[in-house]
Amino acid sequence: MTSTVQGIVFDIRRYSVHDGPGIRTAVFLKGCPARCAWCHNPESQRSDVELMHWPQRCVACGACVAVCPRKAVSMVIGPAQDAGDADGQGGGTQARPVIQFDMCDACGTCVEVCPRQAVTLVGRWMSVADVMDELERDRPFYDQSGGGVTFSGGEPLAQPDFLLALLKECKRVDLHTCVDTSGIAPPEVVQAMIPWVDLWLYDIKSVDDAAHCEHVGVSSRIVLANLSKLASASANVAARVPVIPSFNDTEDDMEAIARVLAELEGKRPLRVHLLPYHVLGEQKYERLGRGYEMRLLRAPSQELMERLARVFVREGFQTRIGG
Repeated sequence: MTSTVQGIVFDIRRYSVHDGPGIRTAVFLKGCPARCAWCHNPESQRSDVELMHWPQRCVACGACVAVCPRKAVSMVIGPAQDAGDADGQGGGTQARPVIQFDMCDACGTCVEVCPRQAVTLVGRWMSVADVMDELERDRPFYDQSGGGVTFSGGEPLAQPDFLLALLKECKRVDLHTCVDTSGIAPPEVVQAMIPWVDLWLYDIKSVDDAAHCEHVGVSSRIVLANLSKLASASANVAARVPVIPSFNDTEDDMEAIARVLAELEGKRPLRVHLLPYHVLGEQKYERLGRGYEMRLLRAPSQELMERLARVFVREGFQTRIGG
Protein backbone atom coordinates (compact mmCIF):
# COMPACT_ATOMS: atom_id res chain seq x y z
CA MET A 1 0.00 0.00 0.00
CA THR A 2 1.14 3.54 -0.78
CA SER A 3 0.67 4.64 2.84
CA THR A 4 3.36 2.20 4.00
CA VAL A 5 6.10 3.45 1.63
CA GLN A 6 8.90 4.89 3.75
CA GLY A 7 11.58 7.55 3.39
CA ILE A 8 13.97 9.48 5.56
CA VAL A 9 12.96 12.99 6.70
CA PHE A 10 15.15 15.42 8.63
CA ASP A 11 12.64 18.15 9.40
CA ILE A 12 8.99 19.12 9.09
CA ARG A 13 8.45 22.85 9.38
CA ARG A 14 4.93 24.16 9.93
CA TYR A 15 3.62 27.66 9.17
CA SER A 16 6.15 28.28 6.40
CA VAL A 17 5.47 31.34 4.23
CA HIS A 18 8.60 31.30 2.05
CA ASP A 19 8.23 27.97 0.24
CA GLY A 20 5.31 28.58 -2.08
CA PRO A 21 1.93 30.33 -1.88
CA GLY A 22 0.01 30.72 1.37
CA ILE A 23 0.77 29.05 4.68
CA ARG A 24 2.55 25.77 4.09
CA THR A 25 4.12 22.81 5.78
CA ALA A 26 7.61 22.13 4.44
CA VAL A 27 8.79 18.51 4.53
CA PHE A 28 12.56 18.18 4.23
CA LEU A 29 13.75 14.88 2.76
CA LYS A 30 17.29 13.76 3.55
CA GLY A 31 19.92 13.11 0.90
CA CYS A 32 21.30 15.22 -1.95
CA PRO A 33 23.55 14.42 -4.94
CA ALA A 34 24.97 17.96 -4.99
CA ARG A 35 27.78 19.19 -2.77
CA CYS A 36 27.38 22.96 -2.84
CA ALA A 37 30.06 24.52 -0.65
CA TRP A 38 27.57 27.18 0.50
CA CYS A 39 24.82 24.71 1.51
CA HIS A 40 23.04 26.02 4.61
CA ASN A 41 21.52 22.62 5.43
CA PRO A 42 24.55 20.28 5.57
CA GLU A 43 22.51 17.85 7.65
CA SER A 44 20.42 17.30 4.52
CA GLN A 45 23.26 16.03 2.33
CA ARG A 46 23.78 12.46 3.47
CA SER A 47 21.00 9.95 3.03
CA ASP A 48 21.31 8.28 6.43
CA VAL A 49 20.72 9.24 10.06
CA GLU A 50 23.50 11.39 11.56
CA LEU A 51 24.59 12.58 14.98
CA MET A 52 24.68 16.30 15.73
CA HIS A 53 26.59 17.73 18.71
CA TRP A 54 25.53 20.94 20.49
CA PRO A 55 28.55 21.94 22.65
CA GLN A 56 26.81 24.91 24.26
CA ARG A 57 24.24 22.57 25.84
CA CYS A 58 26.84 20.16 27.23
CA VAL A 59 27.47 19.97 31.01
CA ALA A 60 30.40 17.53 30.61
CA CYS A 61 28.74 14.84 32.70
CA GLY A 62 30.49 12.10 30.71
CA ALA A 63 27.39 9.94 30.27
CA CYS A 64 27.95 9.76 26.51
CA VAL A 65 31.54 8.59 26.98
CA ALA A 66 30.46 5.77 29.26
CA VAL A 67 27.83 4.30 26.93
CA CYS A 68 29.27 4.73 23.42
CA PRO A 69 29.71 1.19 22.04
CA ARG A 70 32.20 2.32 19.39
CA LYS A 71 34.34 4.44 21.73
CA ALA A 72 33.77 7.42 19.46
CA VAL A 73 33.47 9.86 22.39
CA SER A 74 36.28 10.76 24.77
CA MET A 75 36.88 13.38 27.45
CA VAL A 76 39.49 15.98 26.49
CA ILE A 77 40.95 18.73 28.65
CA GLY A 78 40.58 22.19 27.15
CA PRO A 79 39.80 25.83 28.04
CA ALA A 80 36.73 26.21 30.23
CA GLN A 81 33.88 27.61 28.14
CA ASP A 82 32.77 29.98 30.88
CA ALA A 83 36.23 31.12 31.90
CA GLY A 84 37.18 34.71 31.12
CA ASP A 85 36.14 36.05 27.74
CA ALA A 86 33.75 34.55 25.21
CA ASP A 87 36.55 32.53 23.58
CA GLY A 88 37.41 30.77 26.81
CA GLN A 89 40.87 32.39 26.97
CA GLY A 90 40.55 33.97 30.39
CA GLY A 91 42.02 31.02 32.32
CA GLY A 92 40.91 27.67 33.65
CA THR A 93 40.48 24.30 32.03
CA GLN A 94 37.67 21.80 31.79
CA ALA A 95 37.17 18.25 30.57
CA ARG A 96 34.64 18.07 27.77
CA PRO A 97 33.49 15.26 25.49
CA VAL A 98 34.86 15.24 21.95
CA ILE A 99 33.21 13.12 19.26
CA GLN A 100 35.17 11.38 16.52
CA PHE A 101 32.46 11.55 13.88
CA ASP A 102 34.25 9.16 11.53
CA MET A 103 33.83 6.43 14.17
CA CYS A 104 30.19 7.22 14.99
CA ASP A 105 27.45 5.05 13.46
CA ALA A 106 24.58 7.18 14.83
CA CYS A 107 23.24 4.34 16.96
CA GLY A 108 21.66 6.89 19.31
CA THR A 109 22.88 5.35 22.57
CA CYS A 110 24.44 8.64 23.69
CA VAL A 111 21.27 10.52 22.76
CA GLU A 112 19.23 8.36 25.13
CA VAL A 113 21.42 9.16 28.16
CA CYS A 114 22.25 12.83 27.55
CA PRO A 115 20.40 14.96 30.14
CA ARG A 116 20.65 18.19 28.11
CA GLN A 117 20.03 17.10 24.50
CA ALA A 118 23.61 18.06 23.68
CA VAL A 119 23.61 15.22 21.15
CA THR A 120 20.70 14.64 18.80
CA LEU A 121 19.95 12.45 15.81
CA VAL A 122 19.19 14.09 12.46
CA GLY A 123 16.87 12.09 10.23
CA ARG A 124 14.02 9.70 10.95
CA TRP A 125 12.30 7.08 8.88
CA MET A 126 8.66 7.92 8.21
CA SER A 127 5.89 6.29 6.22
CA VAL A 128 3.62 8.20 3.87
CA ALA A 129 0.87 7.79 6.47
CA ASP A 130 3.13 9.31 9.15
CA VAL A 131 3.83 12.37 7.02
CA MET A 132 0.20 12.81 6.02
CA ASP A 133 -0.84 12.76 9.67
CA GLU A 134 1.50 15.72 10.24
CA LEU A 135 0.26 17.58 7.18
CA GLU A 136 -3.41 17.27 8.02
CA ARG A 137 -2.94 19.10 11.33
CA ASP A 138 -2.84 22.43 9.53
CA ARG A 139 -5.53 21.83 6.91
CA PRO A 140 -7.55 24.91 8.06
CA PHE A 141 -4.53 27.18 7.47
CA TYR A 142 -3.97 25.79 3.98
CA ASP A 143 -7.62 26.25 3.08
CA GLN A 144 -7.81 29.82 4.39
CA SER A 145 -4.52 31.01 2.86
CA GLY A 146 -4.30 29.05 -0.38
CA GLY A 147 -1.36 27.11 1.02
CA GLY A 148 -0.37 23.47 1.07
CA VAL A 149 2.73 21.33 1.34
CA THR A 150 6.25 21.84 -0.02
CA PHE A 151 8.70 18.96 -0.36
CA SER A 152 12.26 20.16 0.00
CA GLY A 153 15.60 18.77 1.07
CA GLY A 154 18.30 17.93 0.53
CA GLU A 155 17.00 16.93 -2.85
CA PRO A 156 13.50 15.44 -2.61
CA LEU A 157 13.89 13.79 -6.03
CA ALA A 158 16.68 11.67 -4.52
CA GLN A 159 13.93 9.63 -2.81
CA PRO A 160 11.70 9.19 -5.88
CA ASP A 161 9.45 6.37 -4.67
CA PHE A 162 8.74 8.10 -1.36
CA LEU A 163 8.21 11.50 -2.95
CA LEU A 164 5.89 10.18 -5.65
CA ALA A 165 3.81 8.30 -3.09
CA LEU A 166 3.56 11.46 -0.97
CA LEU A 167 2.56 13.61 -3.93
CA LYS A 168 -0.14 11.19 -5.03
CA GLU A 169 -1.56 11.02 -1.52
CA CYS A 170 -1.54 14.83 -1.24
CA LYS A 171 -3.47 15.18 -4.48
CA ARG A 172 -5.89 12.45 -3.42
CA VAL A 173 -6.85 14.61 -0.42
CA ASP A 174 -6.73 17.85 -2.44
CA LEU A 175 -3.56 19.45 -1.03
CA HIS A 176 -1.60 21.97 -3.12
CA THR A 177 1.89 20.59 -3.79
CA CYS A 178 5.26 22.24 -4.37
CA VAL A 179 8.60 20.56 -4.98
CA ASP A 180 11.72 22.58 -4.14
CA THR A 181 14.45 21.00 -6.26
CA SER A 182 17.94 21.41 -7.66
CA GLY A 183 16.80 19.56 -10.78
CA ILE A 184 19.56 16.99 -10.27
CA ALA A 185 17.72 13.76 -11.00
CA PRO A 186 17.22 11.27 -13.83
CA PRO A 187 14.78 12.68 -16.43
CA GLU A 188 12.38 9.78 -15.95
CA VAL A 189 12.06 10.70 -12.27
CA VAL A 190 11.11 14.27 -13.12
CA GLN A 191 8.67 13.05 -15.77
CA ALA A 192 6.91 10.78 -13.27
CA MET A 193 6.36 13.68 -10.85
CA ILE A 194 4.96 16.23 -13.32
CA PRO A 195 1.24 15.29 -13.08
CA TRP A 196 1.31 15.51 -9.29
CA VAL A 197 3.13 18.82 -8.73
CA ASP A 198 1.29 22.16 -8.74
CA LEU A 199 4.43 24.32 -8.51
CA TRP A 200 8.13 23.63 -8.96
CA LEU A 201 10.59 25.81 -7.03
CA TYR A 202 13.56 25.20 -9.31
CA ASP A 203 17.15 26.13 -8.46
CA ILE A 204 19.35 27.55 -11.21
CA LYS A 205 22.83 28.10 -9.83
CA SER A 206 24.82 28.61 -13.01
CA VAL A 207 24.64 27.79 -16.71
CA ASP A 208 28.45 27.60 -16.88
CA ASP A 209 29.00 23.85 -16.84
CA ALA A 210 32.62 23.99 -15.70
CA ALA A 211 31.78 26.28 -12.78
CA HIS A 212 28.75 24.17 -11.90
CA CYS A 213 30.82 20.98 -11.86
CA GLU A 214 33.50 22.60 -9.72
CA HIS A 215 31.27 24.21 -7.11
CA VAL A 216 28.16 22.00 -7.12
CA GLY A 217 29.82 18.70 -7.97
CA VAL A 218 27.37 17.87 -10.77
CA SER A 219 27.03 18.98 -14.39
CA SER A 220 24.54 21.76 -15.12
CA ARG A 221 23.39 19.88 -18.22
CA ILE A 222 21.02 17.61 -16.30
CA VAL A 223 19.58 20.64 -14.47
CA LEU A 224 18.89 22.48 -17.71
CA ALA A 225 17.55 19.37 -19.46
CA ASN A 226 15.03 18.77 -16.68
CA LEU A 227 14.04 22.44 -16.68
CA SER A 228 13.41 22.18 -20.42
CA LYS A 229 11.28 19.09 -19.78
CA LEU A 230 9.13 21.04 -17.31
CA ALA A 231 8.73 23.94 -19.72
CA SER A 232 7.68 21.59 -22.52
CA ALA A 233 5.08 20.05 -20.20
CA SER A 234 3.71 23.54 -19.36
CA ALA A 235 4.52 22.98 -15.69
CA ASN A 236 4.32 25.90 -13.27
CA VAL A 237 7.89 26.84 -12.34
CA ALA A 238 9.38 29.55 -10.14
CA ALA A 239 13.11 29.81 -10.80
CA ARG A 240 15.30 30.30 -7.75
CA VAL A 241 18.81 31.68 -8.15
CA PRO A 242 21.09 31.60 -5.10
CA VAL A 243 23.51 34.53 -5.37
CA ILE A 244 26.92 33.37 -4.16
CA PRO A 245 29.91 35.77 -3.93
CA SER A 246 32.75 34.86 -6.32
CA PHE A 247 30.60 32.16 -7.98
CA ASN A 248 27.66 33.79 -9.76
CA ASP A 249 27.31 37.34 -8.40
CA THR A 250 27.91 39.38 -11.56
CA GLU A 251 25.49 40.81 -14.07
CA ASP A 252 27.09 38.63 -16.74
CA ASP A 253 26.24 35.53 -14.67
CA MET A 254 22.63 36.63 -14.30
CA GLU A 255 22.31 37.60 -17.96
CA ALA A 256 23.41 34.10 -18.96
CA ILE A 257 20.78 32.54 -16.69
CA ALA A 258 18.10 34.99 -17.85
CA ARG A 259 18.79 34.13 -21.50
CA VAL A 260 18.36 30.42 -20.84
CA LEU A 261 15.07 31.03 -19.03
CA ALA A 262 13.79 33.37 -21.74
CA GLU A 263 14.62 30.92 -24.54
CA LEU A 264 12.89 27.88 -23.03
CA GLU A 265 10.49 26.25 -25.47
CA GLY A 266 7.11 25.99 -23.80
CA LYS A 267 5.98 27.68 -20.62
CA ARG A 268 8.46 30.14 -19.14
CA PRO A 269 9.00 30.33 -15.38
CA LEU A 270 6.25 32.29 -13.63
CA ARG A 271 8.78 34.32 -11.67
CA VAL A 272 12.39 34.51 -10.54
CA HIS A 273 13.54 34.62 -6.93
CA LEU A 274 17.07 35.81 -6.16
CA LEU A 275 18.28 34.29 -2.89
CA PRO A 276 21.24 36.11 -1.29
CA TYR A 277 23.96 34.00 0.29
CA HIS A 278 23.91 33.92 4.10
CA VAL A 279 26.01 32.33 6.84
CA LEU A 280 23.18 30.93 8.96
CA GLY A 281 24.27 27.33 8.34
CA GLU A 282 27.86 27.73 9.51
CA GLN A 283 27.33 26.35 13.02
CA LYS A 284 25.61 23.27 11.62
CA TYR A 285 28.88 22.16 10.03
CA GLU A 286 30.61 22.33 13.40
CA ARG A 287 27.80 20.35 15.04
CA LEU A 288 28.25 17.64 12.41
CA GLY A 289 32.03 17.58 12.83
CA ARG A 290 32.69 19.08 9.40
CA GLY A 291 34.65 22.08 8.17
CA TYR A 292 32.93 25.02 6.49
CA GLU A 293 34.73 26.21 3.35
CA MET A 294 32.84 29.50 2.91
CA ARG A 295 33.68 31.03 6.28
CA LEU A 296 35.23 34.18 4.80
CA LEU A 297 32.37 35.01 2.44
CA ARG A 298 29.95 37.81 3.22
CA ALA A 299 26.37 38.26 2.11
CA PRO A 300 25.88 40.34 -1.06
CA SER A 301 24.72 43.91 -0.53
CA GLN A 302 21.14 45.00 -1.12
CA GLU A 303 22.42 47.33 -3.84
CA LEU A 304 24.02 44.42 -5.69
CA MET A 305 20.92 42.25 -5.31
CA GLU A 306 18.73 45.00 -6.76
CA ARG A 307 21.10 45.45 -9.69
CA LEU A 308 21.06 41.72 -10.41
CA ALA A 309 17.27 41.62 -10.12
CA ARG A 310 16.97 44.25 -12.84
CA VAL A 311 18.64 41.84 -15.28
CA PHE A 312 15.63 39.52 -15.04
CA VAL A 313 13.12 42.35 -15.04
CA ARG A 314 14.54 43.50 -18.38
CA GLU A 315 13.80 40.03 -19.75
CA GLY A 316 10.18 40.36 -18.65
CA PHE A 317 10.28 38.16 -15.55
CA GLN A 318 8.47 38.96 -12.32
CA THR A 319 11.44 39.12 -9.99
CA ARG A 320 11.90 39.45 -6.28
CA ILE A 321 14.73 39.24 -3.80
CA GLY A 322 14.19 36.46 -1.27
CA GLY A 323 12.11 33.29 -1.20
